[in-house]
Amino acid sequence: MKKYAPLALFVLLCLGAGALGSIATASSVSTWYPGLLKPSWKPPSWLFGPVWTLLYVLMGSSAWRVWLTAGGFSDAREEMILFFVQLTLNVAWSWIFFGLRMPGAALLELVLLWVAIAVTIRAFARMDRIAAWLMVPYIAWVTYAGALNASIWFLNR
Repeated sequence: MKKYAPLALFVLLCLGAGALGSIATASSVSTWYPGLLKPSWKPPSWLFGPVWTLLYVLMGSSAWRVWLTAGGFSDAREEMILFFVQLTLNVAWSWIFFGLRMPGAALLELVLLWVAIAVTIRAFARMDRIAAWLMVPYIAWVTYAGALNASIWFLNR
């Protein structure tokens, strides 16, 4: 049971990051965002909450597996730094896109986020292959979100 407390902390940390991002999102999702032109393949708005919740749980579980495999932070220092960098970039995207209402800048930041996720996956794979695979849905969704972000930026220039 003792080893599952850190799992809860990792998951709560990721969900907390999502909550920070949602502060910026909430300020624009009912005002600015509905007025933007969007591609026909944009998913329904209600889907984003459940998808991101699942992704944050997978991300937290992934980081926990690496932490557990390494026996703590000291032996997973590089992997944990990469994880927290990508998590910070994740939060920043919401603030740039929704908070600052700058889809072009958000797209550039999303490229950095994508690279950070890819590097994190690679680092996690060296420690725990399951941890790396738990991050794959996240990078897939961010890839899709990047295409959506690019389309919104292009349609609203």
